[in-house]
Amino acid sequence: MRDAEAALWQRVRAGDESALGDVFDLHQGRVFRHAFRLLGDHEDAKDAVAVAFFELWRKRGSVHVVDGSVLPWLLVTVAHASRNLERSARRYRALLAKTPAERHVDAPSASDESGVLAALKKLPERERAVLVLAVLEGFSEREVAEALGIAPGTVKSRLARAKARLRDEMAEVEASWV
Repeated sequence: MRDAEAALWQRVRAGDESALGDVFDLHQGRVFRHAFRLLGDHEDAKDAVAVAFFELWRKRGSVHVVDGSVLPWLLVTVAHASRNLERSARRYRALLAKTPAERHVDAPSASDESGVLAALKKLPERERAVLVLAVLEGFSEREVAEALGIAPGTVKSRLARAKARLRDEMAEVEASWV
């Protein structure tokens, strides 16, 4: 096995990406288990493994091979990557702990659909289509008419109705924020 891996490693050193895939297939299980033992989280362990194999490729000219195998180097590298991931997560948690909690919400966010998106969804489909194309996407009235297969005058009237309905709807939403 060591001779086969040594030959495979020579191909990797020569820049053969498919040989790197073979090295990955050969060692990824053990490298992942080591990272998981250190981190205790599957996703973080996958990240550490990815870093280790990226570094293997990047530093292929200077990787220290032990008895024809890169596994020891990979295990040390995944341990370093795991430590760096833990350090980064620790810093992030510390930063979050220092960040003051938001005391009140001035207005609903777009993601909860209780504001503009909800108002937009209440519009009839044909008015919403005109509004989205003309206002949000920036197409001219002529381009909107061509895209929807309607007359330019129809675009103008639908756009005016959509804006009026949206304005009324948003007035109600803003009133609920106070």
